[in-house]
Amino acid sequence: VTGKNKDDLQAAMKLIRGTRAMQLAIGSLLVLLLLYISQAFPLRTVGWLIRNLLAYVVFAAIVLFQSDIRRALSHLGRAPFFRALGRSERTAETMEEVITAAGMLAKARVGAIIAFEREIGLRNYVESGIPVDARVSYDLITTIFQPTTPLHDGAIIISEERIAAASCFLPLTVNPLLDKDLGTRHRAAIGLTEETDALAVVVSEERGEISLARQGRLSRGLTPDDLRSRLRTLLLHRRDEPAAAVELDA
Repeated sequence: VTGKNKDDLQAAMKLIRGTRAMQLAIGSLLVLLLLYISQAFPLRTVGWLIRNLLAYVVFAAIVLFQSDIRRALSHLGRAPFFRALGRSERTAETMEEVITAAGMLAKARVGAIIAFEREIGLRNYVESGIPVDARVSYDLITTIFQPTTPLHDGAIIISEERIAAASCFLPLTVNPLLDKDLGTRHRAAIGLTEETDALAVVVSEERGEISLARQGRLSRGLTPDDLRSRLRTLLLHRRDEPAAAVELDA
């Protein structure tokens, strides 16, 4: 055994030491030893048994190490490359849940503000609210913003396709050129998008109107389809036809 092979063998032994793989390795060595003995001596019955046993070793390993294999595949699925492959699908699902919730809240004239974190982190604003860390779903969003719930006042922040926190406080814009009829929610959405690259969906309880804030600008009077077109462009980088339909208002 060369020095390099010896080092590799020692590294492998350290890796499996104290695990079930060590037990399997010892058992495999015993089987190979018996196979060698059966070939060195006229032990035909033992050799026949071992050769037939080897055919089931792979299946035995899968059964014995199913939890380890599942854990390894789970870690592999969370690798950056595979996360990137599934990100668009998860973002699209999150987007549809928000659009559905916005449409329901607007119809019921329930106020809401939902912010999407993008490249610039929103941790400071997340920490100002109540941690949620839940999967994005329209029923959870609509429940949070019901006036009878403790979390309805403030914003929901969506980070990495999950609701990171609710009842978050956002900075109010000080732009003097905004319409006087804009309420606190709209000013908070504009203020957040002035300071970060976030997107903020706002539902007005007075008018039952859906708006979208981006880069300090507000697009008002959106239908769910309008909102979908804009979010597809901004979050998924997909442009629906006609292209003019997804341009944000000045």
